Amino acid sequence: MEHIFSDVCESLFSYLSNDEHLVISFDAEKSQFIRFNNASIRQTGLVDDATIVLKYISNHRTCHGSFTISGDQSIDFQRGMGEIDRMRSESREIPEDPYIVFPTNTGSSHEAKKVNGLSFDDAVDALVPVMGGMDFVGIWVNGKIYRGNANNLGQKHWFEAESYCMDYSLVTSSHQMVKGCYAGNNWDQNEYESYVATTKTKLEIMERKPIKVNTGDYRTWFEAAAVADFLGMFSWNGISEASLRQGCSGFGRMRHEDIRLSSKFSIKEDFSPGFCPKFNSDGEVSKSSLPLINKGELENTLVSSRSAKEYKIDSNFAESGEYMRSPRMDPGNLRQNQVLKELDRGLYLSNIHYLNWSDNPGGRITGLTRYACFWVENGEIIAPIETMRFDDSFYNFFGDQLEQVEDRLTVIPETSTYGKRSLGATTCPGILVNSFALTL
Repeated sequence: MEHIFSDVCESLFSYLSNDEHLVISFDAEKSQFIRFNNASIRQTGLVDDATIVLKYISNHRTCHGSFTISGDQSIDFQRGMGEIDRMRSESREIPEDPYIVFPTNTGSSHEAKKVNGLSFDDAVDALVPVMGGMDFVGIWVNGKIYRGNANNLGQKHWFEAESYCMDYSLVTSSHQMVKGCYAGNNWDQNEYESYVATTKTKLEIMERKPIKVNTGDYRTWFEAAAVADFLGMFSWNGISEASLRQGCSGFGRMRHEDIRLSSKFSIKEDFSPGFCPKFNSDGEVSKSSLPLINKGELENTLVSSRSAKEYKIDSNFAESGEYMRSPRMDPGNLRQNQVLKELDRGLYLSNIHYLNWSDNPGGRITGLTRYACFWVENGEIIAPIETMRFDDSFYNFFGDQLEQVEDRLTVIPETSTYGKRSLGATTCPGILVNSFALTL
C-alpha cells in the first residue's frame, strides 16, 4: 500500500504549477468481514480498498476532490489529473478564503506496529464455538488499516495498524439483549472467552421479568461503554474551540462562568496507544498528549489551524472538525469487585443509546437506557429495567454528583464501517454517581 501512495504522490505533484498546492490523503484497508446470526455465519468477505482524497489550494481558494485507487498506475494518474483539472476550474468560481491554511513542511513520520493478530483463516474457529447454544448476532472486522498524508512541499506521513473488533449482541427468547464489543490488536483467545462469559452472565439476568422504574433521581453505576458514549458527546459542539467561540458548546460555562467539574474527572487527547495517527488530514502532527480537562478544570480546547487563524490563537493541530480522536479519561480507585457494594441500591447501566443535547449550553444530555441495564438492591442485581429516557447535565454526573471512578481502563473502539473502517478509540473507566435523572 505504501508504494501505491508514494507513486500517486509523485505523479500528481509533478502535475502542479508553481502557484498551486496539493495535500494528498490516503485511506486504505485490507479487511475481513463476517456477519453472524443465531451463532451461524450469514455473510463473509474480504475488502481490499484504497481512496485518495485531494485538497487543492491556489490563489487563496480551496477545493476538494477524491478518487478510488484502481491499482493501475496509469489509470490512477489519469483520475488524479482529472480531479486536479476539475478543481482548477472550480477554484475560479469561488470566493477567496480569508482563513485559508497553507501547507508547510515540518518533517515526515512513519509508524507501522507489528502485532499478533488473528489470521483470516483462523477467525471462524476462534470465534464461533464459544457462542454455541446462544442467539448470537454480530459483525467481525479484522485486518490492516492504512493512512497516509503528503503535500507538494515534501512533507509525508505514513501510518498502518492491524486490529480486530467483534461487535455483537446476545439475545434472549423474549428478545432482550446484552451487547458486547471485544476489540484490540493482539489476539488472546482466553481473554476473548472470558469476555464472552461475562456477557453470558448478564444474559441470564435478562431472562428475569423487567422492573418498571419510576422517573426520578437514582444512584447509578455506568460501565465504561456508557461513559464512552457520554465522552463522545464532547466531540459534538463540545470541546471544540470554534464551538465555544460561536456560543454553541456545553463547555462555555466552564470558560465564562468559572464552573468546574469534579476533581476526580480528567480527560486528555492521548495518541500514545497508537489507535490512530497523530497527523490530521492537513498533515499537521499533534503532541502525543494534550490535557483537556484536568481535575475538573478546563485546561485546553481542540484548536485547528483554521480556528487559530480566525481567532488569532495558537493551534494544537486538531482535526478540522475539532473532535477528539483518541480520548483517555483517568482512572480512579474503585475496584470492579466493589462496584455493587458501593452502589448498594440504584441503577446499573451497561449501555446507553441515542444520545443528543437537550440543552447544549447547559451541558444537558438526553438518551435511553438499553441492553443490559439493571436494578440493584442491597448490592445485588435484581432484574433488568424497562427502557427509560434520561435527561441530565454532565455538570452533574461529571461534577458534584461524581462519587467514585473505576481503577481500571477499558478500550472502547470506533466501530463505524460506513464507507471504511474507522480508526480511534476511547479509553475510560466506569463511574459511580450519586444522582442521575430518569425523566420518561
